[in-house]
Amino acid sequence: MTETPTEPANWNAFVEQWNEQFMDSVEENMEAQARFVESWAETVEATTDDAEMSEGVQGYARAYEAWMDASERMVERMNDQLEGEEVEMEEFRDIWLDTANDAFKEVMSTTAFARMTGETVGDLMEAQQDAEEAAESTLSTLGFATESGVTEVGDRLVELERRQHAVEEKLDRVLEELE
Repeated sequence: MTETPTEPANWNAFVEQWNEQFMDSVEENMEAQARFVESWAETVEATTDDAEMSEGVQGYARAYEAWMDASERMVERMNDQLEGEEVEMEEFRDIWLDTANDAFKEVMSTTAFARMTGETVGDLMEAQQDAEEAAESTLSTLGFATESGVTEVGDRLVELERRQHAVEEKLDRVLEELE
């Protein structure tokens, strides 16, 4: 008869292996967070002044603390589960989701993040404008109507209608004078 994980010898080995994997994943998570913070700090340092950088680093430090607190809560709840307490899997998910929300709030509320986001949006708008100009040039070269061409025709039509209306009013006044 083969042993199943519910038998004490296999269960202990299974739990030990599971604990090692869990701690490895926690350690990898912490290392990834540290690399992220270092990368962000280098980016911020290159693009912000001292006050913005200080505020940005503080925001990321608070976010990092939130992740570390979540890791501790995960370990505590995992230990509670190993001691026999019934812990729902949704609780683990909720810890990470709540922490992600809190960490992102800490980061996104900084002036440095707002500035970098603004610069990114500005860069994207410039790229969009360049793409629109290239598309218009290509369409024009191929003999197709372009947005600016259609707009110009529309503007000319509006101007012609305005002039026609003015001529009609003058004509009406002349006709009234003649009668």
